[in-house]
Parts: sequence; structure tokens; C-alpha cells
Amino acid sequence: MTTINDDYDFGTGILEEGAYFLNSASDPEALPIHMSTAHNVRDLDDLQKRYDEHGFCYNRNRNPNRTALAELMSYVEGGETSIACSSGMAAISTAVTANTKAGDHILSDQTLYGETIEIFTKILAKYGVETTFVDFTDLEAVKKSVRPNTTILYTETVSNPLISVPDIAGIADIAHANDAILIIDNTFMTGALARPLEMGADLVVNSLTKFASGHSDAVCGAVTGAAKYVDKAYELQVLLGTQSDPFSSWLVCRGMRTLNLRVRKQAENAAALAEMFEKSECVNAVYYPSLASHPQHELAVKEFGKYFGGMLSIELPDDREKMNKFMDNMHLCHYAMTLGGYRTTMSYPPMSSHSDMTKEERMAIGISDGLLRISAGIENTEDLIKDFQYALNAAYGL
Repeated sequence: MTTINDDYDFGTGILEEGAYFLNSASDPEALPIHMSTAHNVRDLDDLQKRYDEHGFCYNRNRNPNRTALAELMSYVEGGETSIACSSGMAAISTAVTANTKAGDHILSDQTLYGETIEIFTKILAKYGVETTFVDFTDLEAVKKSVRPNTTILYTETVSNPLISVPDIAGIADIAHANDAILIIDNTFMTGALARPLEMGADLVVNSLTKFASGHSDAVCGAVTGAAKYVDKAYELQVLLGTQSDPFSSWLVCRGMRTLNLRVRKQAENAAALAEMFEKSECVNAVYYPSLASHPQHELAVKEFGKYFGGMLSIELPDDREKMNKFMDNMHLCHYAMTLGGYRTTMSYPPMSSHSDMTKEERMAIGISDGLLRISAGIENTEDLIKDFQYALNAAYGL
């Protein structure tokens, strides 16, 4: 672009001056933020060239920061291509809706993030897509529940909030034998600790708000996998407007540069906490795959190796007053309506992720009124253990 004409009125000149880089600004060390809603072209030939090379024209279709994030996610998850979405829920809803139609059937794990269940039961059901929920740790139950019109099998790498571990390869075999696709939510593990696509999944969804970004300051999501399925999601995303914004995309890219370091420390802290909780007389049950007592421990070792993620849950006595005292006496771990940040946090599923369920529905899948979900941070391990022990003793005095 050329410099402005000196004959322009001040009101015109102020719109044009400084609008374009006149000197070379290529190859910056850090990824810049591209907030522009549109990119100019010189003429119709230049416009056609931009279309042909899938360049940047309008923000809702493509944006440099969103493209950078999609490329990063394809690398992290080992997928063919990706789209970046405005949230984890946008990623889930876009991926599932794009790959279903009226009359289809979804077979889903019964233990999922509560709002994912609501997508199936409150949204898709209105458009003629039926969902059946079964225990995905039981492959026979999964096989028996497949129907001729089943098009999607859906589960999480590690279930929210009971930390169960499905046999991804086994479920993928069931899906593909029945001409269905397998979608995995990999939010709890991320591609740094688990690669569902390599185990047979067709699509992976992530809430990048959580461990991927890791700093509790950006809301974002992604869909990654085979192009023939992701491309459908992209087409729907452009129409529905579920794309991530440039600044959030930039924040997540920045956060993910330390993903490999953070999630391993978080997994180490989670494992240490799980071991401590299992020995504590104050805790009724511990849910974490590193423990030999976990029902899918051997499968988790096979799928994950030596790092089992930063999420664990514990069962405390169903006594609200004592649970409040436990929380009040924590110094390092605080209640938060999210997870995956660099600081340790906790949440209470009956009043957060699964608050839409009745108590009977929650109890049927194992979510009791004494369940607390913990997201391990990167604090010093001994500091965390001492802090939890102090709070448990203060509340339960055992």
C-alpha cells in the first residue's frame, strides 16, 4: 500500500496514516496478534489469488492467529487438520453437529462433562438425533448398544469427574466395524500425554481453556483429526460463527509453548496427592489411574505410559459442614469453576459440572454428594501434600 496524499482532509488522513506497514515486518520472533476483521486486496485478480491459496480475507473465515493455533493443535494431537473454536463446548457441538443428521444415533459414555450430555439431550434431540448412554469401560455393553443408525461413538480419554479410562482402541474397533466414527474429548490429557488419534479415534476435541492454555486467562477449543470430518466442522463453523477470536488464539498458542513442561509436573503432583489421599483415613475413595487400586490401572499404563494427567477426584464423607471446613482451611488450593491452570484448584461436581442432573441421576453413575474433583497445579509437591493434609486434619480430625 502507498503513503497517503497530502491533499487529503485531516478527517480522511487520520483514517489512512499508519494503517499499513511501510517497512519490512516479516519473521518476528514472537507471533503477532492479528486483530483485523479483514485483509485488503489490490484488485479482482488478487482476490482470486487469495481465494485459491486459502489466504486471509475475512476474520470469520480465516485469521492468522486462528490458523497458527490450528496448525499447532494438529501437531500436538497428531491429526491431519484442525479448527480452532470459541470454547471447548463450541468444539464439541460443532464437531458432533457437523457429522450427524436427523435420524442418526449417538452412542456415548455415561460419565462425561455434564454440559456435553446436555448437548446430546437438549440440543441434538430436538433435531432428531438420539443418544444412548452406557458405561464405556464395558466393551460388551458398548457392542450391544450399537444400532444400525449409530454414526458416532463419543467418550473422553479420562472421564469427568470419575477419572475412569476407556479402552480407546477397543472402542475404535467397535465404531469402525459398524461404519461409525469415534470422537474423543482429550481435554484432561492433551496430546502431550495421550494421542487418541493414534489409538484409532477419528476426531479429537479439546477445551483449550484448560490444560492446553494452562493460565486460566483464555476460553478456546479445537477439533482435530481426519480432514473429511474436520472439513465438515469448518463449513459449519463459518456459518454458525463458532471460531476462536484472534486474541484468545494468540493467548493459547503462547500458553501451549510450555505445555510439555507443565502437564508432566501436574501429573506428578496429581499422582503424589492420590497416593497421600489413599493412605488418609479422612478420604473414603480416590480416583486416579496411577494407583494400582484403580480399576483401569493396567489399561492406563498401556495408553498413557508413566504420566496419568493432572486430574483426580476424592470421595469425602457426605457432611457439608466438614467439607466447607476442609475447603476453608486450604491455602494453596482454591475453588474454581475451571481446571488445568498452573495453580491447584478444586470443584464440586454436584453443584458445578453435573448440577443439571438430579441426585438420583448422579448417584446412578457414581457422582455422590461427597465427591470433590481436583486439578493439580505446578506447585512444589511437598507444599501441596502438607496443605491438603492440614486441611483434612482440620476438618475431620482423624
